[in-house]
Amino acid sequence: SETAVERPAKLQGAHLDRLAVVYVRQSTPKQVLEHRESTALQYALRERAIAWGWSASRVLIIDEDLGHSGSSVEGRSGFQRLLAEVTLDHVGLVLGIEMSRLARSCKDWHQLLELCALFGTLLADQDGLYDPRQYNDRLLLGLKGTLSEAELHMLRQRMHEGRLNKARRGELFNHAPIGYVRTQTGELVMDPDEQVQQVVRLILEQFERLGTINAVLKHLVKHQITMPIRPHRGAERGQLQWRQPNRQTLRNLLHHPIYAGTYTWGRRPIDARKKIPGRPSTGRTVAAPEQCQVLLRDRCPAYITWEQYQANRQRMAQNQNRGQNPGPARQGPALLTGRLACGRCGHRMTVHYNDKGQPRYACTRAASDYGQSLCQSLAGPMLEELVVRQILTVLKPAAVELSLYAADDLHQQRMAVDRHWSLRLERAAYDADRAARQFHAVEPENRLVARQLEAKWEQALQAQRTVQEQYERHRQQHAPALTDDQRRQIRSLASDIPALWDSPRTSAADRKTILHHLIEQITIEAPSQSNHADATIRWAGGFVSQHRLRRPVARYEQLDNYDQLMERVLQLRDQKHTARQIAHMLNAEGFHPPKRRATFNVASVRTLIHRHRSATTRPREMTTDQLGQHEWYFADLARHLRMPSPTLYSWLRRGWVHGRRAPMANGRWILFADEDELNRLRQLHRCPRTWHNVPKDPNITQPKPPTRGIIKPVTKEAV
Repeated sequence: SETAVERPAKLQGAHLDRLAVVYVRQSTPKQVLEHRESTALQYALRERAIAWGWSASRVLIIDEDLGHSGSSVEGRSGFQRLLAEVTLDHVGLVLGIEMSRLARSCKDWHQLLELCALFGTLLADQDGLYDPRQYNDRLLLGLKGTLSEAELHMLRQRMHEGRLNKARRGELFNHAPIGYVRTQTGELVMDPDEQVQQVVRLILEQFERLGTINAVLKHLVKHQITMPIRPHRGAERGQLQWRQPNRQTLRNLLHHPIYAGTYTWGRRPIDARKKIPGRPSTGRTVAAPEQCQVLLRDRCPAYITWEQYQANRQRMAQNQNRGQNPGPARQGPALLTGRLACGRCGHRMTVHYNDKGQPRYACTRAASDYGQSLCQSLAGPMLEELVVRQILTVLKPAAVELSLYAADDLHQQRMAVDRHWSLRLERAAYDADRAARQFHAVEPENRLVARQLEAKWEQALQAQRTVQEQYERHRQQHAPALTDDQRRQIRSLASDIPALWDSPRTSAADRKTILHHLIEQITIEAPSQSNHADATIRWAGGFVSQHRLRRPVARYEQLDNYDQLMERVLQLRDQKHTARQIAHMLNAEGFHPPKRRATFNVASVRTLIHRHRSATTRPREMTTDQLGQHEWYFADLARHLRMPSPTLYSWLRRGWVHGRRAPMANGRWILFADEDELNRLRQLHRCPRTWHNVPKDPNITQPKPPTRGIIKPVTKEAV
């Protein structure tokens, strides 16, 4: 027959016994709608398979990948289905209009060739029939796959160069950010709505004044200020909407260089290492303006200057509490958080709080990273008192200027918020007037339309009333202009800066904010064997001041004047003064004890005298000749059993351990403990502490310890 004559020689009976698969694909949904002839041409390959000997029921059409790119196998269920059918040895022939329809990636294309060669599957396109097991056909198919992939890269390169050329002229825009709109000619201009511009300027001004995104967000929420949004897609595309402010929107607005009049292209490149399979929108990063492919200064209308934008970026970077960045002012009681550096290693010191809530600063970098001991640490109150005194000294000459600046700043802030409310009232009034005009313009007889317009008018009037009521409540809480009493109060507070600093209404974050504006860094060096520390304050502007402060220490040996103190105490003792008199004299002469005690007392003087006696008195010689077999000195036995000496002495007093006094005045205790006795004492030490914790009364029979094993009271007879 004619069909038998036209059948290619490469087609064998084994191929006809299996399926013929027609693979249909278009790259985009737009191509599926507009390039219909190409799609029809691919479906027509079914007729070629029938002409070569396959029955219509044995021809499988796979068209699940219509509208999907062939650059990757990801997301192409049809191609994956084709690979599965070939692997199951169900396919004898694969037909495609051209090799680029099957794959535009050499990786996917050669995978298909390997499977077809392994299972004896042929491939066919408009140019001919190929057997991947034959060298010439395999070479030709490989070249076609390489050209198909190269063609895709060439198309991408052409489109990329076209976009880049347009971007270099500053004319390529994706979406207009908040506060901007695109004209019909493609230019970017400020939003013509005056209220939109006022909100954008208010956000930028508040960030410059407050310094953190969180503070700006709280300010907007407090004054009920909403964000102007123009959707990029949907039925209301381009229509102005007012939504609640959120942190991410404010962050994007403050980071975007377009508000400084700078055009950038390539701010959000895709990092393939961060891309998640199956999620094409992932992997996008944000590049700094200096790292963008195109950076054009003074290309767009600007809300702020480039210098102010750079200052905002630097402040947002410093607000991230990472590395050496101090971070924003927080509500914790520690005043020097983020500003205190170690004078030995240069790392930032961390803060810890004791049971009373008092801060203690420590350099823990070596301990946390290398397992070493703490570099240095010191109590916080003394250092904070020094810094506060220096700050108040600096602020005192500028009290009048500060009062004027505070009054002016508060007035400007209230006027900006009042301006926003005025624009909201104006918009609500316009919407109500427009709804009224629409209602009056309709014919009275057309009740179907009139009813809808009347309802819309009522809604506009209700919205206007709501805004008016909100504005009245806002005016009662925050008047736009400062009264004379408020101005006098500001001047009086500014004139007494220490009282303002210590006021309960001044929060810890406010104090830290003042410190961050005045001081860049404080470097502290506190030697462990001294009760003095050296502090270096680097002020804003470059001035550096050196200070020395006295800090509390734990031991007398850490006092700088310890030798002079002991010499004076011994001198007064030799003069036959009592401990109370010595304490009064030491306090009058300016000596101070450690551990935060301000003055000496009788107990502390006696402690010093006892320390001197212990250091100078020759220790009582105790030789092992005084010990019998299995006998121990009291301290040696307590140390050997790893138990507190008071516990062992309590057992001796109760009769649970047998001992004797050394034959000398006030002789030391000598206890008996052989190997069995040592084991008994260890087991007794592991017993619960409740059964023997009772007062000893000679009239009351004492409870005996539990008799576990050999645990029993030791008597002299047993020894």
